[in-house]
Amino acid sequence: MDDSIKYVLEGRKTFFIVPDVSLLPEAYLEDYMNRGYEAYIVNDDKYCPLRTKVDIIIETFKDSILFFYVDSVVEGIEWRKYILELQRKYGDSILIGVLHSPCETEEERIEMEKFYVFDVGIQCGCITLEYQKNKNYPLIDRVLYATQACGRRKSVRAICDSASRVTFTLNDANALKNADRFVKNMMFKGKILDVSISHFSCTFDRMLDLKIGAKIPDVLVNINGMHFTSDTILLMQREIPSGMLFVFGFLDKNGKKGLDPDNESRLLEKIYVMVSDRVKALMWEKFDEARKKAQANKNRFVASQVK
Repeated sequence: MDDSIKYVLEGRKTFFIVPDVSLLPEAYLEDYMNRGYEAYIVNDDKYCPLRTKVDIIIETFKDSILFFYVDSVVEGIEWRKYILELQRKYGDSILIGVLHSPCETEEERIEMEKFYVFDVGIQCGCITLEYQKNKNYPLIDRVLYATQACGRRKSVRAICDSASRVTFTLNDANALKNADRFVKNMMFKGKILDVSISHFSCTFDRMLDLKIGAKIPDVLVNINGMHFTSDTILLMQREIPSGMLFVFGFLDKNGKKGLDPDNESRLLEKIYVMVSDRVKALMWEKFDEARKKAQANKNRFVASQVK
């Protein structure tokens, strides 16, 4: 499998299926990514049936959570039967949750929760959304935390393009393992391979023998065309087939882990676009393949009837 595809598939993902965007706006997804939750909205359309989309998501993204908004009207789907069918088909290999608007009575809410959680056996709960959307952000945030939607990672990682670079000038001999090699104003340029909101990994064009924990100020970073400067700290290094891989953590102006607020906001937006665009592209590629296959089968059937 191509490494770029492996990257798109890695990590736990959450899919909100046909949600009411007045209650769960897509703008929330970027903020959830900042908390380590990679989440997507999947809508119904005439291009590819929703049932087909859901099957593709389950089969493609093995470590995923699907939340179905069961107040949405989708042609050909009766939610209770459909979710029961999915749970029976995929069993413990699938994590399902249910979202719904407030019920008219408490008895109705209890009955709905009993059906989905106890009778069907979904593992991610039956969640009542509020009509005031600002209340739903922390509500869903708590649900994502409870369902371990971030998986094993603390932050979402984005693979960078070939033009992403890191540049800095080294003026501190104590940052090197061997101070005898120090030359004032040594400039280092490297290629950034991936980035998260907390750190980035890179390789360099020349030999670099930094100490673990060395702090490098005023590092110029270019992430897919986004430029900013940040202090950094070397977290680790290890050998890879092409040489040595370095992992640097970002430091703010006070020397604490992380970026300054402005750079953090800009980088989060960039990471969200980088990650979500590639996942959405893969989904739509597979949706398109399924649509073409269904159309070809239909054409063959029509042709057979004519004969």
